[in-house]
Amino acid sequence: MVKLLSASVERWPVAGSFNISRGAKTHVDVVVCAVSDGTHVGRGEATAIYYEGETAEGCARAIRAYDGPFDRIALLASMGRGAARNALDCALWDLEAKSAGQPVWKLAGLDRPGPLPTAFTISLNDPARMEADARAAAARGFGLLKCKLTGEGDRDRIAAVRAGAPAVRLIVDANESWVDLDIGAEADALGRLGVELVEQPIPHGWEDMLTGVRSSVPFCADESCQTSDDLERLSGFSAVNIKLDKAGGLTEALRLRDAARARGMKVMVGCMLGTSLGIAPAFLAAQGADWIDLDGALLLAKDRDGALAMHDGLLLPGSLWGEVDGVDSA
Repeated sequence: MVKLLSASVERWPVAGSFNISRGAKTHVDVVVCAVSDGTHVGRGEATAIYYEGETAEGCARAIRAYDGPFDRIALLASMGRGAARNALDCALWDLEAKSAGQPVWKLAGLDRPGPLPTAFTISLNDPARMEADARAAAARGFGLLKCKLTGEGDRDRIAAVRAGAPAVRLIVDANESWVDLDIGAEADALGRLGVELVEQPIPHGWEDMLTGVRSSVPFCADESCQTSDDLERLSGFSAVNIKLDKAGGLTEALRLRDAARARGMKVMVGCMLGTSLGIAPAFLAAQGADWIDLDGALLLAKDRDGALAMHDGLLLPGSLWGEVDGVDSA
């Protein structure tokens, strides 16, 4: 019988600070849980969705209060979406892999994971600083940059980023801040600077603001899309950003990915700040995605042993989650 061993909170420092329109972060608190079948131990990590009122300690309490069943499919019905369910779902996947002697990707019916060209986030700052940060990221080999915006002076910021990194692909995250702008005109202006995707220009719950908006650049739903149940009301978006913390685990994230594609929508797989233990399950969901934004662990001052590695802008598989030692997984 599977039982919960622990659910605790860990604090990890950010390299410098991570700035978006809602504020700056110098650290991230993650919830880590462990489950066991008496022989094997599975682990999962998640980051609280702070803009929905979640906290890491609250997620840890929710996991400790959960009394089963410890089964991934039953968990979808027994616990609401969010970071607590994500940590527990991923721990159950990890345990299942170890018990079966097969890696998670094989259990999930996925292709063997390969290197991914992840975006690197350029934090919100003044244009000169964002230009310098973009130049540095491009020099490290990143070919896709994701720029945080605020709804004021965004065109100057992107012009500066483009000057600092003229050859990279660009996507932007407005973080719900374009309420007072002509959204179509703003997107078109950024499109002329080479921006290929605008993430969440309007607040969650205000999706009707995009009705009838003409734009040369597609819009991607982030805060507006948590699970597959949300897709019906996203007519103004042509892409979704899937995050395991929002969806409540890899199980629902894979359902959301498949449902979005069935509707003809494109897919981004993103993440919150967190260590490679939390990023590793998203790495599997991101295989074949249209945009990958899994730099959450790369923005930390340090990471766990067995972490996902970077080489020439490519994110490489790690060994700390979902893999089975001594098993040929080819």
